[in-house]
Amino acid sequence: MTKKTAYDKVQAARHPSKITADNLISALFEDFIELHGDRHNKDDEAIKAGIGTLNHQPVTIIATQKGTDTKENIDRHFGSPEPQGYRKALRLMKEAERFNRPIITFVNTPGAYPGVDAEYNGQGDAIAQCLIEGAQLSVPYLSVIYGEGGSGGALALACGDQVWMFENSTYSVLSPEGYAAILWKDAKLVEQASEDLKLTPEQLIKEEIIDKIVPEVNDITSAKKLQKLLTAEIDKLQALSTEDLLNQRKQRFRKF
Repeated sequence: MTKKTAYDKVQAARHPSKITADNLISALFEDFIELHGDRHNKDDEAIKAGIGTLNHQPVTIIATQKGTDTKENIDRHFGSPEPQGYRKALRLMKEAERFNRPIITFVNTPGAYPGVDAEYNGQGDAIAQCLIEGAQLSVPYLSVIYGEGGSGGALALACGDQVWMFENSTYSVLSPEGYAAILWKDAKLVEQASEDLKLTPEQLIKEEIIDKIVPEVNDITSAKKLQKLLTAEIDKLQALSTEDLLNQRKQRFRKF
């Protein structure tokens, strides 16, 4: 088999056949109840969040989601959350902490929505609060990048005790097109930019930016495998004292 280039991974992460948030949640969790709204402004459809069970364990689930057709993609800004989405995510994180529920986030976003209204409504602050509060949560917090992990929009939901990536996913400070346009004034140099950004799971695990590469979920068998991995990690994290959990999370990010 031909080894995939970094740009091949970019294309695979963006491919329309990539599993949706709806299907991923349905495959991994039971009794899912979706919760809406940030209790401040509105509900952001780019963030799907709620409560479900993982092997009979209640958990809070937060996922970025792209659309499956043109209308959904427009409504969800192609998977780019607005401030209301990050505030909804933070609301459910704090609720999970209050009820001692582990948190699992799933990330597939090119980045936070860059619209003028988003900036007026506090996009930067909403992301910052997810980072600040997320780092201090007293419950287990797992982050899984299952498609694109772009910039601060992804990082806001990827500051868990463990950060995992699907085999065909990417995680970077900005898109390869944006990198090429800024550095070389030529977005066509996207393949070189993809290599330079070191955005593939294989490169990121070498740099210890992520903790595990997991197989794509595309059938019942692969879903069961990921369920077992998630359950085992949650059990391991729940066995830690709150002090040890927070210290371990702090040390994970301080080493960067």
